[in-house]
This record gives sequence, structure tokens and C-alpha cells, in this order.
Amino acid sequence: MHKLFFQKRYTVPFTLLVVGIALSIWLLLRVVLSVQIGFSQFSIKELAGIFINGFWFDLSALAYLMVPWLLISLVIPNALRHKSWVNHMRWGVAGFLTFSLIFGAVSEYIFWQEFTTRFNFIAVDYLIYTNEVIGNIRESYPVLLILVGIALIAFLIVFTLSRVIRFETVQRSGKQKLGLGIVMIALPLLSFQFANVDQMEFSMNAYANELSGNGVFSFSAAARRNELDYDKFYKTMPQIQALSVLKSIGVDRKTTSAIVAAENDDVSKHTQYLKSAKQLAPDLGSFKRQPKNVVLISVESLSADYLGTYGNEQNLTPYLNQLAGESLVFDKVFATGTRTVRGLDALSIAIPPIPGQAIVHRPDTDHLATIGELLEVKGYSTFFIYGGYGVFDSMNKYFKGNDYKVIDRTDFDKATIQSENVWGVDDESLFNNSLNILDENVKTQKPFFAHIMTTSNHRPYTYPENKIDLPQGSRRGAVKYTDYAIGQFMEKAKTKPWFKDTLFVIVADHCASVAGKTKLPIAKYHIPLFFYAPDLLPAGHYQRMVSQIDIVPTLLDVLGTSGAQHFYGQSMFKAAREQLPERAFVSNYQALGYYKNNKLIVLSPKQTVEAYDIDAVSLEAEPTSIDKRLLNEAIAYYQTTARAYKHGELKEYFD
Repeated sequence: MHKLFFQKRYTVPFTLLVVGIALSIWLLLRVVLSVQIGFSQFSIKELAGIFINGFWFDLSALAYLMVPWLLISLVIPNALRHKSWVNHMRWGVAGFLTFSLIFGAVSEYIFWQEFTTRFNFIAVDYLIYTNEVIGNIRESYPVLLILVGIALIAFLIVFTLSRVIRFETVQRSGKQKLGLGIVMIALPLLSFQFANVDQMEFSMNAYANELSGNGVFSFSAAARRNELDYDKFYKTMPQIQALSVLKSIGVDRKTTSAIVAAENDDVSKHTQYLKSAKQLAPDLGSFKRQPKNVVLISVESLSADYLGTYGNEQNLTPYLNQLAGESLVFDKVFATGTRTVRGLDALSIAIPPIPGQAIVHRPDTDHLATIGELLEVKGYSTFFIYGGYGVFDSMNKYFKGNDYKVIDRTDFDKATIQSENVWGVDDESLFNNSLNILDENVKTQKPFFAHIMTTSNHRPYTYPENKIDLPQGSRRGAVKYTDYAIGQFMEKAKTKPWFKDTLFVIVADHCASVAGKTKLPIAKYHIPLFFYAPDLLPAGHYQRMVSQIDIVPTLLDVLGTSGAQHFYGQSMFKAAREQLPERAFVSNYQALGYYKNNKLIVLSPKQTVEAYDIDAVSLEAEPTSIDKRLLNEAIAYYQTTARAYKHGELKEYFD
């Protein structure tokens, strides 16, 4: 029976074989990812949509991928079609394509483990930073073993197929070649006309929508949509109405030029600005006195639910749990996005997240009205200190262009680095170098603002040996090591003469995971925030809901400097005193969320709007009807922010 099976050979065109292999691999990937999520997460209708929509997207991707092979089939001379060496080449190409398709599927599987999405704009960005990304993969996975395994599987597939299939070698007439040429042109045109990545959104279940996609297709769409024009893709309103809506909820934002003009009484702008800044009475909230310095530590991927203070029982953050008892802890803080660059936007220019790329990663970002730029004008030394390579995600360019002194791993003396991986140096080495930098600054007698960005809580999750009681290579271990490193930093900082005058702000850039059944699962945006200054600020809890963008204006107010009114964020102590509305902004690169009154409004491309009720305790979401008032507020915030960036209104004007 076995011999008879392999003696029977079927004649098929080369392109049809490639199509069959691609569809089979993509189907298997979709099944594997669905099993990993769990079929219990889907209704029967959603399961059907995953595979029906998935087949549509697979065909749509193939409509483009088949073009080169159809072209080769079109131009190959009839006299060569039956040659044995041509046949061997066909099988060689089939092997290469099979290897590439399996490699792509494995890459998607790995990407899914990190982001629970098909390839998107993050994958596009990662092609730019090949050193960090490839290095990260090499340190996290047995790459050589995986490649050998893929090659072996590809060989076995092609070898088995070669025993039962022979390629079509018949001569093509002129009419057949014309028809082939028409098909070659028509397929991508039809796919472009009728297939759209937005068709992935066939249900209210974000898992199902992502699983229905095709990585090749969604990657191409992301490359085209890396920046989304708000006015073109999202629901809008007249600008005068948007500004009126914001003013009605206490947002009367001023450009920096308006701030300077208001303070300028025929005196030099720069001089008058500094003079008026000194005369301000700072909104100190519970502070006993005004801080002189600020150290802002943005911790990589530190979800609130890793901390005992926020309910975790695994003891992953023993030091931060202890520090919480000496800090002002903010109970309900929400990150604006899902990547470090979004967190850096929020912690520097304090804007609701606009669609597409983060501002940090865009061109023409010099001299924005960042907190660093504002404080540098007022005589502060401003630092951005990063444990990785600052060229990644354009961080060095962004912060240098906004008057921060930028220090990254390339500036650290090698002797000061305990361990490192492709993503960055260990957090202890980062903090030790930061202490040296701040000690040197004290000699200048200038106050300082230092933004320190950690890297250890990032795949491949490696760190120095014998520091904590968890093994390397896991997120839990990385979280505990970062907690340990923060503890070492704080204990050393306490011995410094500048400690008693310094406010330490500890906050996450974003959460570790954003996977959920809804586009914007609110619980996956909940991050920790501590204000620690034992000589200046009593311990306690701030229970109002706040956004990550509220930190910058709060710090400016606490430091007694003007400029807070420039930002979309609220000064948190002022908001509490004046009972301003509690709200937060959450996003991925397309969906823009506005969270208020236990409701979430989600704005998406094609002017789509969704609304959810959010359980106050679990933060679980249920679809609901759209509250027109909240919708108008959401549009007003995001529309005015996008236009402010587009028209240069986020720039500073102090010269």
C-alpha cells in the first residue's frame, strides 16, 4: 500500500504547490495560536469567523506573493520547461519557500507570545533596529536549533511531496501566456481593492479578530499605516466645538507662546519668564516644602499587578512593597500605551496618545515643550539616562533635541557594568552610574531633573547572578531583580547630601502584557506610581483615578515653576483640590480610549466608535450604548492633540 501510494504521482503547476504549502502552514499557525488562547474564549460564531476570515486574508496575501512566481512561469521559454535541471531548480525554490514560510510562522508565534497580535507596526519598527531585536532573539531563544529544525521540517515536506508530485511541463501557447499575465496583474489589484486589514475587526473579541488575520498581510498594512492622520481616519467635530468641550471640563490649555506673552510686560521674554516663575506659589499638595530636585524612574514593563501594594501575593517586589509604606502611592494610574515610546511621550510632553507612531519616534521633534525643556530654561540640569542603546526608537535624538543631557550604555565605563545583554546593562549598573552623574551635577550647584529608564525587565530577562532567589530567563525573576536594584539605588541615595531635597518618582512606562478580549483591556494599562520623599512628603494613598500624562504638570506645580497649563494632563494635587473630572487615556497604535465614570469610549479608524461599561473592581468590560457627552469629550481630547502636534503647537517659544 505504501509503495502504491508513492508510485502514483500527480501533475500540478508549481504555483499551485506553493499556494497549498502556504495555506497549510498558515492554517496550522492559526490553529496553534487558537489552542494557546483556548477555544473556551470564543463563541461558535467567533471560531467560524477566525477560520473563514483567516482563509480570506491568506488568499489576499497570496494574491501578492504569487506575482513573482507567475512572472517566472510567464517568461520561462517553452524549450526549457521540460529540462531536468529546471525541474531541480523548481524543487530547490519550493524548499526555500517552504523554509521561509515556516520561518515566518515561527516568527509570528514568537511575536504573539510578546504582544498577542499579528505582525503590526511594532514588527515594522523592529526591522529598523536589527541589532537590538536580533540580539534579543538570539539571547532569548536557541536560534541555531530552531533554524536547523525549520530546515529539517522544510526538507521533509518537500522530499515527501517530490515523491507524489511532478511539476507541469507542458508548453504554453500565446493565449495561455496572455491569460497568465492577466491573472498576475489582476490578483494584487483585486486584493488591494477588496481586502482591507480593517476587516479583521469582525467581532467584539480582540483575540478572535487578531487570529483571523494573516501576518504577511497585516505587516504590509502596518508599513503603510505607520502614521495615521487623525482627521482622515477618526471621528471629528468642529475645532471650535472641541475647544469648548475641553474648556467645559476644566481643560483650557495654553501654548507656550501664550504663556510667555501673558507673563511679558515689555521685558525680555526669557528674563520675565524666570522672574515670574520664582514668584509662583507652588501647589504642593501634602508636601511640607518644595523639592529642589526630581529623579523620575520609569521602569520597563512594570504592571501594577506585580506589586504587593496592588494585590500581588508572590513577593516579587519586597523593596517596593516596603517603600510604599513611606511613599505617596497612587492607587489608580493608567498608562497611555503599550510600548516604552508611548510612556516616554506621556512622561515628557504629557499628551493623550495620538494614532500611529509615538511622538518620540517621529521626525521634527526638536524643542517641544517637554518637562526637560521647560526646566532647562529655568536653570535645571536635565538628564535622560538609559541602560540600553539610545539610538533605539530614536530616544537619543528626541531627548537631545529637547535639551536633556543624554547618557546611555555607550557612555558607561565598562568597569562599572556587572552584566549586560543586547537590550541593556543590568539595572544596578544603570543606577550606580546615575548616582555618579548626579553627584557630579551637585558640584555645579544646579538643581537637577533626571529621567532614568530601566531595561532589565525585558526579554531575555537576564541579570547578575546571586542577587535574588528566582532563576534568570523569566519575567517574574526580572521583576524581582529590578525591585532589588531599585532598593540598592535608594539605600545609596539616602547617603547623599542631595537626598533630603529630592523627590523620587517611580512609575512604569507600560504594562507587561496588553492581551485581552477587548481592544483596550483597561486592567492591562494599570501601572504603579510612587512619590517618595520622606523629608518632604508624608506617606499615604492618592485614590483618585489619574493618567500617566498627569505626572508632568504635577511635577512642574510641585517644583513651583510655570508651564503646567501648557499640558493636556492635570496637575494631580490641583485636580483633587478643585475636584476636576477623573479620566484616563489608553491606546494601542490605532484604537484610542477615553476612560471616565466607569465607561470606556474607543475611537478607531473609519470613524468607528465603541463603548464599554467597566466594572469598577475587576475592570472587566461589557459593550454598552454610546454616551454622547463622553464621546464628545474623547473626540475633543484626541482631535485637538493631533492637530496641536501637526500645527507645531507643542513646540516651546522661550528664546
